[in-house]
Amino acid sequence: MELRQLKYFLAIAESGSFSRAADRVYVAQSALSHQMAQLEEELGADLFHRSRRGVALTEAGQRFYPHAVSILRQVEDAALSARSNTDGPTGKVVFGIPHSASHALALPLLRSVRQALPKVQLELTEELTGTLATQLRAGQIHLAVLFDDGSLSEFARTALVRERMYLIGPPAQTARRTSSVTLRQALAQPLILPASPHGVRPLIEAAAQRAGLAPPQVFADISSISILRTSLLAGMGQTLLPLMPLKTDIDAGLLQATPVVSPALERVLALCASEHIPLSAAAQAVAQQVVRVVGELCRDKAWPGATLIAQPPEPKGAKATTRVAQRG
Repeated sequence: MELRQLKYFLAIAESGSFSRAADRVYVAQSALSHQMAQLEEELGADLFHRSRRGVALTEAGQRFYPHAVSILRQVEDAALSARSNTDGPTGKVVFGIPHSASHALALPLLRSVRQALPKVQLELTEELTGTLATQLRAGQIHLAVLFDDGSLSEFARTALVRERMYLIGPPAQTARRTSSVTLRQALAQPLILPASPHGVRPLIEAAAQRAGLAPPQVFADISSISILRTSLLAGMGQTLLPLMPLKTDIDAGLLQATPVVSPALERVLALCASEHIPLSAAAQAVAQQVVRVVGELCRDKAWPGATLIAQPPEPKGAKATTRVAQRG
């Protein structure tokens, strides 16, 4: 298996056509077809469905795709690390962020990286947490913010913030509500929540189990923040989320947020990286910026409902400011 075969494979998969892929990688279509035939023979599986309308990945091709992306990304990172100099880190960093955390972190992080790391190209990808964990595991992304529900032991991680969650819904449905609701009361409401096992759903279910309460009364599974917002504004139910994803509507009085108590409902956000794939110098630098930006947002009260988690002291001799950066 050769690196050029992986490049050709990705070009075909992303172009949907051998001819367009050949133009993209500047080789003859016959040479491209020959290399793919060799690769498929070596793997013992067909990677593409071929038809007059183009090509599509087979099941084997779909399984092979993330590995090809990961391998080529690691090769690129290794080359950039070898060429790095005193002018600062250079290269592309793919950073994964959950839908419900992007409202707080995405724009400040983009601004910070642009100012502090001018030679780093930051690509933000917004996905469900389960999808981000899979991509991080496969090496498709360098870093990700994930919810620490006790299942992140396979990743290098640094706890960032503890974020309080609220019962959020239209004012008409919350007019008689006091300044807080118990977890039991919140779970008894008709709730719209992300589909299990994504987002806050596992955290809510685990909190209910720890408190000896019945599972949440979920009448709609919606994993899209935009569709969830539309459903809430239409009066179709309530949800359990932190403030930031819906802060604009809450500030405008279109939605009302009530803190959950007895016990409080919280989630911990952690910065995660693969334990097995080294981080490039650029990714290490971005990890440090994430920690710095989160600290500033909390200190400036620009992330309502979030409490900064004290960072552990640096190991002796460590150059980086977070565990994630240290293990790069």
